[in-house]
Amino acid sequence: MTGIIMDGKALAEEVKARVRIEVNKLIKSGIKPTLATILVGDDPASVSYVRAKHKNCEDVGINSQNYQLPKESNENDVLKLIERLNNKKDVNGILVQLPLPSHIDSYKVIERINPIKDVDGLHPENLGKIFHKKADLIPCTPKGIMALIEKYGITVKGRNVVIVNRSNLVGKPLYHLLLNNDATVTICHTKTRNIVDHMRNADILITAVGHRPEFVVTSDMVKEGAVVIDVGMNRIEGKLCGDVDFNSVIEKASYITPVPGGVGPMTVAMLLENTLIATNLQIKGVSTYKSY
Repeated sequence: MTGIIMDGKALAEEVKARVRIEVNKLIKSGIKPTLATILVGDDPASVSYVRAKHKNCEDVGINSQNYQLPKESNENDVLKLIERLNNKKDVNGILVQLPLPSHIDSYKVIERINPIKDVDGLHPENLGKIFHKKADLIPCTPKGIMALIEKYGITVKGRNVVIVNRSNLVGKPLYHLLLNNDATVTICHTKTRNIVDHMRNADILITAVGHRPEFVVTSDMVKEGAVVIDVGMNRIEGKLCGDVDFNSVIEKASYITPVPGGVGPMTVAMLLENTLIATNLQIKGVSTYKSY
């Protein structure tokens, strides 16, 4: 068996094309969707991620503003900036680039964002709505994974799904999205005993560890015919790669995502879609997009 490669880059372009059309309609009606990003400090990776987000906004016609604060800024400085952006009618989405410096409480910062402008979908109110299948703004990476699964016609109902990640960004919201779609879901993490046994039992394996070479998913850890979704981000000798030993696992998997070109582009595309959704919620009070 040679697995089908799930092309996140191509699907992301489809999403962006749809967003571009809707954004143009809003612009013609006098509304310019606007995303504000907040970056605390000058970490090179964070700077690069924010720059890419602004470039993608430009590609679909979304206006973007970046607010960069010194890394020495205190928590109150960030909270005051968020409050100011909450009150700006010409700002439709607010994104705080994570991780924040260790002296700033990320929960307090995210909680301060107006939930209707929370395009990362991480506000407690938006996360809670996932439990009830009522969320409009869903965290970007889990939402991108669900969109890929749907695009390739992969059934999750009744299947064993194993997620190797328990973060608020990926594992926890993804758990509930899959559960909402009738999957049987197991979350694994650093304290999970016999983790490989769980992985070998997965019909769908989703890994988001990012500690290669200490953690690598090899073909002997994967069930024959499994769907393998790689969210890991690692740099080995300057080259970007995921958690999965792609060349060996593709021979065993039915479907597999590459790194780069898999989940990563979908995460950015979902941010653009969420910005459009947030704009529509603010001006119309409704969203026409699917809630997983």
